[in-house]
Amino acid sequence: MQNDHGANNQGPSELIKHGEVIVDDWQLLREIPETGIPAGKVIVAATHWLENRDTLRARGDVGVWLASDQAPALIAADLDVLPVVAIDFPIFTDGRGFSYGRTLREQYGYKGEVRAIGEFLRDQLYYLSRCGFDAYALTTSDKHAALAAFDDFSSGYQASANQPEPRFKRD
Repeated sequence: MQNDHGANNQGPSELIKHGEVIVDDWQLLREIPETGIPAGKVIVAATHWLENRDTLRARGDVGVWLASDQAPALIAADLDVLPVVAIDFPIFTDGRGFSYGRTLREQYGYKGEVRAIGEFLRDQLYYLSRCGFDAYALTTSDKHAALAAFDDFSSGYQASANQPEPRFKRD
């Protein structure tokens, strides 16, 4: 079995979620295996979801990942049944995923897990959280040290997905 980055899994992978490191019980499928989708919780590509919507909806343990060029509007009609929406960052300088996180939370009112996957940095965790992300499949092996990123700033000035009032209205 391969993880998100093509390495063989030696055991359960970890994830940062809601400010703590937990065991990730979802399997990210970048490609569908020849044997089909395995049992258990899986995250499939949006294109696969759209092609197999009825079957996957009935299953109930399927999330979707969006590529950086796939806006949340693509899956908006299904957000009520998707427990996880993962946003792929193909390179850390691609900022479209930040907008997608805010769109999911603010425009569509999505209450499920919004997960960052791919190539993003520890230094971006605080900003991702401000855009509505609550889970982070960070590639670093020391996820516990990365938790400090959420304390890099005590407060934001602008309104955000997790802080709807700008600083001047909070004082």
